[in-house]
Amino acid sequence: MGRLTVGSPLGDLLLSSADGALTGVSWGRVDGDRPDAVLDAAARQLEAYFAGTLRHFDLPLKPAGTPFRQSVWSAMLAIPYGGTATYGGMARALGSGPRAIGGACGANPIPIIIPCHRVLGSGGAAGGYSGQGGLETKAWLLDLECRHAPERPEPARAQLALL
Repeated sequence: MGRLTVGSPLGDLLLSSADGALTGVSWGRVDGDRPDAVLDAAARQLEAYFAGTLRHFDLPLKPAGTPFRQSVWSAMLAIPYGGTATYGGMARALGSGPRAIGGACGANPIPIIIPCHRVLGSGGAAGGYSGQGGLETKAWLLDLECRHAPERPEPARAQLALL
């Protein structure tokens, strides 16, 4: 099992891997990094994402979760860079309820790369975000993507009405 701490504009991120796939992204750091090829690739891709030059991650992912959560995370991966979906819309598409979708978003072990920040409440309401910084981090990620996605010039913060 590998692990690697990388710096980001959102603070230190701890990347985890197993069996040749990325298994986790969390906020924080630990001593004793054990990098591997997957973690090195993830670190490079995250750096490019935060610089606004990467719009699609190309990494082997292996998030641990129930079949339902796996289906939600797969659906999140289909939300395009700079785009959003709603909890309700995802629930209808997956034959579930919005709260269950929210629960799966909150349990996402690979945030940013599996873009749970792109899932909003109805009418553009922020919903929630379980990563460090909560809704401010969610808005920051959406703003980053909106600044670098020419098809969506409106800043996400205005849509979320957080401030």
